[in-house]
Amino acid sequence: MDTEAQPTERDRSSRPSRSEETSDTRGPEDRSRSALVARVAEWVPGGRITLSVLVCLVFALLLNTFVVQPFRIPSGSMERELRIGDRVLVNKLAYRFGAQPRRGEVVVFDGTGYFGNADYVKRVAGVGGDRVVCCDKEGRLQVNGRSVDESTFLYPGDIASTVPFDVVVPDGTVFVLGDHRSASSDSRDHLGSPGGGMIPVGHVIGRADWIVWPLGHATHLDRTGAYARVPAADGGHG
Repeated sequence: MDTEAQPTERDRSSRPSRSEETSDTRGPEDRSRSALVARVAEWVPGGRITLSVLVCLVFALLLNTFVVQPFRIPSGSMERELRIGDRVLVNKLAYRFGAQPRRGEVVVFDGTGYFGNADYVKRVAGVGGDRVVCCDKEGRLQVNGRSVDESTFLYPGDIASTVPFDVVVPDGTVFVLGDHRSASSDSRDHLGSPGGGMIPVGHVIGRADWIVWPLGHATHLDRTGAYARVPAADGGHG
């Protein structure tokens, strides 16, 4: 006689089915979060779709406020690298954790009270403590006694400056110039204005890191090496 016990109908019915065993594998935390989302979606007109759009908008706002910001180039003052209508991404974290703008970097800043009530894009030619002079015997910009070869980014046909100047950049500020000198209103033009043409580092919105539009002109904006041999104002390395 077969002595193996055969399950009765009651035995079979008392066991949870495989589908019942695997139907809810989420933990209490996952279920709680899902329930919260569902309740919030019930309060919002349009339900989950509207909620998803709102979340994306908030994320984009936070990104734009604290991380990166798109900026449209409004003039030809930074040609040849930046052209009218180009869209650049400004890295707003570049100078937020102790780092300072460096010579040769392209920055976007708020010119209110110094240049005008607008945002501007220029290249940093001098930082706090630097002595910036134009021009040397060859017509070149000179920083801390070292002549700078700007030929890699200066607009073709332009010279370093038609206006002579000799300035010392106060600590906590930067001296900025456009690459298209003959079409740029920059620190040279505001030497007699409040601030002496210098821009406080606190007014610098961020560093222009990428050209993202038009696609055919998209590229990463590297810091020029033209200032690499410029010594620091204190006699150290720049």
